[in-house]
Amino acid sequence: MIQQEEEFKRTIGVFGLSANIMNVIIGAGIFALPAIVAASMGSSSIIAYVFCGLLMALIMLCFAEASSKVTQTGGVYSYIETAFGPYAGFLAGIFTVSGTLLADAAVSNALVNVLGSAHPIFELAWMRILFLTIVFFGLAFVNVIGVKQGIGLVKINTVAKLIPLLLLVIFGWEAVSVDNLTIESFPDIQQLGKTSLILFFAFQGCESGIVVSGEVINPKRTIPKAIFISISAIVILYMLIQTIAQGVLGDQLPKFTATPLAATANVIFGPIGFIILTIGAAISMFGFLSGDILNNPRTLYALGRDRVIPIKALAKIHPSFATPYIAIIVYALLGFTIAVTGSFESLVVIASSSILIVYLGVVLAVIKLRYTQKSKPDEFTIPGGLTIPIISISIILYFLSNLTQNEIIGTLIAIGVLSVIYALIYFSKKK
Repeated sequence: MIQQEEEFKRTIGVFGLSANIMNVIIGAGIFALPAIVAASMGSSSIIAYVFCGLLMALIMLCFAEASSKVTQTGGVYSYIETAFGPYAGFLAGIFTVSGTLLADAAVSNALVNVLGSAHPIFELAWMRILFLTIVFFGLAFVNVIGVKQGIGLVKINTVAKLIPLLLLVIFGWEAVSVDNLTIESFPDIQQLGKTSLILFFAFQGCESGIVVSGEVINPKRTIPKAIFISISAIVILYMLIQTIAQGVLGDQLPKFTATPLAATANVIFGPIGFIILTIGAAISMFGFLSGDILNNPRTLYALGRDRVIPIKALAKIHPSFATPYIAIIVYALLGFTIAVTGSFESLVVIASSSILIVYLGVVLAVIKLRYTQKSKPDEFTIPGGLTIPIISISIILYFLSNLTQNEIIGTLIAIGVLSVIYALIYFSKKK
């Protein structure tokens, strides 16, 4: 990594960063997740949440230590590049950006579909394109004019998406039937592993939320604290939501594969509840997009800053707004193009496996940095020596072993193609 004093303004505190992480993790998935998990494990679903929450907490401890040691903008790219060099950083950066771009394209199209169910004008091709243009480039504009504006929008979106979920949790207990929560049989390890893999991807997103580390106040303390707060809050919230949905709908829950929370709210609040949760899902999707367009252009910026990608313009910081404005515009343009053309559908299989590889890289980076960098007094270090990093590696390898053959083949092809691209970049720079 090229060590340099970045020209960013450090304005993001614990609350802002916690909201940023929660906003990215709590996307549209939680509004459909309870039915998927219930279909697999029934009333014992809560066990999967506890199991996956504990596994994710161990991995996030590794993220907390890495973020305390490497505080420049770039998130997981910067951790891996610092530990293992430009090639590993290039793979991590491209995998991260590609995965988020594919997710943005899928979520933005889902948002248009939700609006289309409310008004048929959004089903027209020209309106879809116009709406996607406003979303991507409107959010790009907000984030170009300042990180304070971008994180402010994220805070508003986080609160807005939490309100309907909290209303469901607070007022749903009266409609819960204890019989629906009775665990008649415990799942076997294979079933638990399969369900945990689905949940694992519902918990991911922290890697995007901490990309803004170069704009965080006192990052060595703020980032680990924000990770602990956000992950703990999300695990508790997800468990409560699953309990309410299971307790209210019981055996009927798996039938509502598209809108389980809206169906739950319909029982608790009546038709108005269904509308509130549907609107909440749309707000959650928009919030997810606002968070991604705040965070992920910073990875592009970091790739340009370190000359891993030889495009100097990506590393430009706006003289007035102190934001990586070229990287933000490029990211929004790529996201818009993928969303409009629909080219993301054939590449989605790569996203899940690539993010697991990135997580593995972060855990390995923690081990490497412990032995190559002198620890400072204010850095966070995971207690217990190498115990938690080794357990985290085992968890990630276990999840990788549960991927489909298409995901594995697609990922290997992607690594091969990216390796050739990196070699071409490397030799062209040498010349």
